Amino acid sequence: MLSNIRRAFQGMTLIGLLLPLAGQAQNLAGRVVDAANATPLIGASVIWLGTNQATSTDSNGHFTLAPAPAAQTAILVSYIGYKPDTVQVQGRAHIVVQLKSVTSIKEVTITGKQDRYSALTPTNSQVITAKDLTKSACCNLAESFETNASVEVSTSDAVSGAKQIQMLGLDGAYTLMTTDNVPALRGLATPYRLNYLSGTYIEAIDIIKGTGSVLNGYESISGQVNVRLKDPEKSDRVFVNLYGNSLAKWDANVNTSFTLTPKLSTVLMLHTDQLSNRVDNNHDGFLDLPLGKHYNVFNKWKYNTGKQWVAEIGVQALRETRTGGQVGYRPGMPQEEGSFYGTQSETARVSGFSKTSYTFKDKPYQSIGLILSGARHDFDSHYGTRPYKGFQNSGLANLIFQSAFGNTAHTYKTGLSYQYEDYQENLAGRRLKRRERVPGAFFEYIYQNSTNLTLVGGVRADHHNLYGWVYTPRFNVKYDFTPNSILRLAAGKGFRVANPIAENVASLISNRAFYFQNDLQPEKAWNLGGSFTQYFEVGERKGAFITDYYYTTFQNQIVPDMYSSPFQVAFTNLNGRSFSKSFQAEVQYELTSMLDVKAAYKYFDVRTTYNGELLRRPFIPNHRAFLNLGFATPFDKWRADVTAQWFGKRLVPSMDHDMNHHETSIMTRTVSPYAVFNSQITRAFKRWEVYLGGENLLDYKQRKPIVGADNPFGQEFDASMVWAPIVGRVIYAGMRFTLK
Repeated sequence: MLSNIRRAFQGMTLIGLLLPLAGQAQNLAGRVVDAANATPLIGASVIWLGTNQATSTDSNGHFTLAPAPAAQTAILVSYIGYKPDTVQVQGRAHIVVQLKSVTSIKEVTITGKQDRYSALTPTNSQVITAKDLTKSACCNLAESFETNASVEVSTSDAVSGAKQIQMLGLDGAYTLMTTDNVPALRGLATPYRLNYLSGTYIEAIDIIKGTGSVLNGYESISGQVNVRLKDPEKSDRVFVNLYGNSLAKWDANVNTSFTLTPKLSTVLMLHTDQLSNRVDNNHDGFLDLPLGKHYNVFNKWKYNTGKQWVAEIGVQALRETRTGGQVGYRPGMPQEEGSFYGTQSETARVSGFSKTSYTFKDKPYQSIGLILSGARHDFDSHYGTRPYKGFQNSGLANLIFQSAFGNTAHTYKTGLSYQYEDYQENLAGRRLKRRERVPGAFFEYIYQNSTNLTLVGGVRADHHNLYGWVYTPRFNVKYDFTPNSILRLAAGKGFRVANPIAENVASLISNRAFYFQNDLQPEKAWNLGGSFTQYFEVGERKGAFITDYYYTTFQNQIVPDMYSSPFQVAFTNLNGRSFSKSFQAEVQYELTSMLDVKAAYKYFDVRTTYNGELLRRPFIPNHRAFLNLGFATPFDKWRADVTAQWFGKRLVPSMDHDMNHHETSIMTRTVSPYAVFNSQITRAFKRWEVYLGGENLLDYKQRKPIVGADNPFGQEFDASMVWAPIVGRVIYAGMRFTLK
């Protein structure tokens, strides 16, 4: 009897000793949900902290994790778009983890009134919001950057009205432009491309400094400008914008959207601008702005099943005519000595794109997408006695697969691409042809440790039918010292085939001879740099300090040399060094609940080798400053903005005549600093807004922007030596009507 009791007691003791071990060895089960609405998060990563032992959640958000390694008592739960969470699970067999969406944490760290620097992206990215676009006239893309410090828009010459953006001290041709992340407005469209997208088409603009991702191709060198077009699912039912200014230029815009079925929606966007008033405020005999008519239509469709399939299609068509030159010029006049000098251009462009994506069931982190785009750009122009015609046919296919290695801390994107370009140009009888076929492949790996480190490494290999294999490596790293102190570093290579004439259309408005070196090679450059962002609060008001530095060095560059000879422009391969050093420091701060301020300082050192000598690039000031004050009353009933831009001293070419030798040598001179002020005030009603604004309020203008304006058919005529505004003060007014 006693022996039986003893054996039973020993058995109970053994069971008691084994129970903790059994509990320690059992699986951990649980569920991961959205903290806001308790919906399950499918494919969330669950990992024992400090180990490689991980799993992911199923279609209901449930997971089962194998027993923990020795001494591990915490798990790390992460999901794309949500803030990661570390959870202590010691002694627990089942848990529920609630993750908070990053959209409720901090994507915009100033306010919706400010240009937004993302705290989440691995690249140095800034967003110009839809509200920011209403701070200025924003009739087209060229005017959409007026309240932004990172991108500047300059006028290329004093006759054609062509404008280009500048980033990191480099011309806009080195900035990749995309619409909805699809490469667009490239090649022969470069001179006037900022006019081809109305400001009313735009939902937001992403500005990315540095070479960016390999997914969008190999051409980006200084950065990327991605224009996010209106979304058919979210667009207002009716939006109307009417604009007119003191030069008698007017714009009309109408957007309308329809939801045809719960899955299918569309938005139709119409734009036109007209200028028929001949303006010569500087009294040099030439129009300050070309006369023009522009008609533009954009139709976008979206099919969204709400589950796996999403598809978008967009089609754009436009026609634009421009007439510039002397005030007395009329289309059809002969271009010869004794007549009026004139320029004419007519552009017809049709483009389209489609984006189709499929997200795998129960794996929201895994998807496959196909992007197709095409464009035909056709133009016919003449600049004085020099005719210039051309057309471009473009096609692009991009297949992208996205997934994860084990869990969403290790994701990747890979795919194939094919690019086709057919260029034909005719400049005064000289025919230039080029046909490019470029198949390629790419791979990009993203690592996120879900706390403070993000690494993005990508490489692509493309085979160019004219220039052989092209390899493009790119790398970005983001490290959060704290949630408010963020360091980003970037390095990458860019490759592009230049279009010398289209990218230097200002040179056509002169009587210089054009010289092209035989065997012009593609442009290649490395871009290295980084940024530091510090978010802060002073007096319970939020602010941000952002500083960045980028160094771009060219292995080869097509150098347009207008400075070695006054009578020609020579396009040659780089023979020596060419680089750009860019530094920017910016602060944004909410002074009061109704007043925001942005201030920035920029320094550029841009140099290129001309005739064996490394010289500063003309027309680019070393120092620039920017200030924007934004005021808004509660509910935005009244809004007002003032923007000031200051440009420091710069070198510009100067014609120095030697009458004894009857020769002309190109010299440089330094021009004085100047400032430009813009302002706008807006009054909002329930569905209406009216606005009144002014550009170049101090009426600053470059004196004698055209060399030899009194003899435009003479050898010295040159309208490309422009470094300051041509048009003086412009007052404008307009109205907006919105039906939600």
